[in-house]
Amino acid sequence: MINYSRSPWVSPIVVIIKKNGVDIRLCIDYRLVNSLTQLMVYPMPLINDLLEDLESPLWYCSLDMASGFWVVKMTDRARLISAFITPFGLFEWNRMPFGLKNAPQIYQRMIDNALYGFTRILKSEDHGGTADVFEDGEPVAPGRPSVLGRRSYIDDILIPANSWDQLCDRVEGLLEACDKWNLSISVVKSFWGMPKVEYLGHKISHNGLEANPKDLSALTDLAIPGSLRVMQSFLGSLNYYSRFIEDYAFYASVLYELRKIDFAAMTKEATQRRIQQVLKAEGADPRSQEDRDVDHRRTLDPEAPDPMKVDPRWIHAHRSFNVIKTRIATTPILRHFDPEREATVVVYASDWAISGALMQASEVDKALISIAPKKEPRRKSQAPIPTIGRDEELYIVSFDGSARVKRGGGAYSAILWRLPERRVVKARSGYAEGLT
Repeated sequence: MINYSRSPWVSPIVVIIKKNGVDIRLCIDYRLVNSLTQLMVYPMPLINDLLEDLESPLWYCSLDMASGFWVVKMTDRARLISAFITPFGLFEWNRMPFGLKNAPQIYQRMIDNALYGFTRILKSEDHGGTADVFEDGEPVAPGRPSVLGRRSYIDDILIPANSWDQLCDRVEGLLEACDKWNLSISVVKSFWGMPKVEYLGHKISHNGLEANPKDLSALTDLAIPGSLRVMQSFLGSLNYYSRFIEDYAFYASVLYELRKIDFAAMTKEATQRRIQQVLKAEGADPRSQEDRDVDHRRTLDPEAPDPMKVDPRWIHAHRSFNVIKTRIATTPILRHFDPEREATVVVYASDWAISGALMQASEVDKALISIAPKKEPRRKSQAPIPTIGRDEELYIVSFDGSARVKRGGGAYSAILWRLPERRVVKARSGYAEGLT
């Protein structure tokens, strides 16, 4: 795995104690190396795409690859760059370690090629034992679909099947691909032939999709953060499950408005005591939780007066924080989208947030498919909500994008349809700078 090194590169190590309090996990701080590494451009799969088209399968396998990135051999130059210092000397990796900037893209590319068979595996004796199959390999003609009928996310593989025979065929195809590419599956961490499995922080079954945070108690037992950075981390972890949280845009928008000066004031003992007095008085309110939520939404106006003479934004922040924690612990089951059923979009808009829910009629009632929260910009000119006249044309705009919080910028794509024929008028994708 590692060898002694004479590399001019060096990265420090970080030792982390595992949960059992005895074993350790050796981590390497590659931040300096990564800052000097050019990002490898490769289309990573979108998690939302991997969670779709699951309305038909009855059986699932959720597999985790063994050894992870260690199955990838390092080039001589990469070994030098991976060098790390320990009390016992300077070492370098023979196999690709965790933490390098392009490690996920390289492993994803290898898994995609194993599933789809883009290139033929080269014989080692013809290339001196090492070769880059993506540079020197010969394309397989003609191409074939994935042995699983879908992509995987790095080392997490989901195998859905409509029948037990189909499941066995797909598992057999995967094992053959793994054998060719010298990949191993962790039997202990994998789930085979089950009606419900865990995959990418979700529970998947024929009935629908459930949120499954890795450590739910860490979210529900968390006190309101005392700094802006911790609050941003909390909101970032919840964004992954925002589709499960009703009215998420309304409550999260209050927390997004807080700044460093607000946290400095809220953490004062006198301020905390007055805030808790207000919240305690609300806890004695005999009304139902639903009625209190409605009243809370009505009083989210930052200019609303507070009887305790505390900045009302701080009171609203505590209320919203508690509501979000409660709702992440009681998230609903989202039904898989059925293209054969009629879809209904339920929308709600206020002066400071908009949201929508995609629903479909089921045998019993409307089944929730997804929740799409969105905080509305401060200026109405940025996101106008027009009124439609009878003589005006109707269009539908779909938008998908992601932004990096720390550095800004993000990829986006948008499509404009014209109704009622649903004709595509314009489509565009790109990368925008300066996003937050």
